[in-house]
Amino acid sequence: MTKDVYVITGGSEQVAVAVAKQIGARGTLVLVDSCEKCLELARQQLLQADITDIHCETADLTSTQAVGKLAEKASELGALRGLVHMAGMSNANDSKRMMADKVVGMNHVLEAFLPLANESTSAVMMSSMTAYMVPQNGQYMEVLKQQLSANLVETLDQFTQGDAGAANSMAKLAIQLIVEDQAWIWGQKGARLNSVSPGMMSLPGDTGDIQTMLDHTPLRRTVEPEEIASAIEFLLSDSASYITGIDLRIDGGTIANYPRMKAAMSQEKMKRF
Repeated sequence: MTKDVYVITGGSEQVAVAVAKQIGARGTLVLVDSCEKCLELARQQLLQADITDIHCETADLTSTQAVGKLAEKASELGALRGLVHMAGMSNANDSKRMMADKVVGMNHVLEAFLPLANESTSAVMMSSMTAYMVPQNGQYMEVLKQQLSANLVETLDQFTQGDAGAANSMAKLAIQLIVEDQAWIWGQKGARLNSVSPGMMSLPGDTGDIQTMLDHTPLRRTVEPEEIASAIEFLLSDSASYITGIDLRIDGGTIANYPRMKAAMSQEKMKRF
């Protein structure tokens, strides 16, 4: 009997491990990361949770050859049931590298794994609520939709002026736009493609601005990795069989309250002068 295969990129991330724990009993896990040591730590966590059918693969997802080999490996293991792309969750300081990791890497993954997709396949890409903070009427909107154009990273860098924070938000918006566009192609194979946009996770050294955002988030707290994993598990499951081409926010209502939050944050900044 052919095994169901679940591929998770960014496999050492907290959320990735949480997802793996929730779906690990359903089939074979393929965890992918650029850090071999980090992958081993993730594997040990899963073994402690009695999840043993795990394959760890190190790869640079900006390399088409490396991603192609990953797809071959997954094909050898069984039928692609789930694809979760989390690589590039961490914020880099270099705006160009960030764009390459998040946008170009994701496109390579989608292209390489599309031939493996079938009517039981569901793919989930990791975006962020910060994508909703990017004005969606700029000239860059058309550029973002170009996906793998030869000068994509350089062109977007002109819009962000090397600002890593702006590049991160723009890259996350690109992920959502690509998912909307590619849902048609995946749908031709009966497969589904969606994205999720988590809100704020608890991180060391959170600033006052983060606290202000939390104060204006309806649920008034950060999101837990397990809560993001539960949403991803849902999108991978048959319970979401008619859901494709969408972005699911897991942000505690932050974006719903964003206009009031912006006003409050502006007032806080004015008080400092």
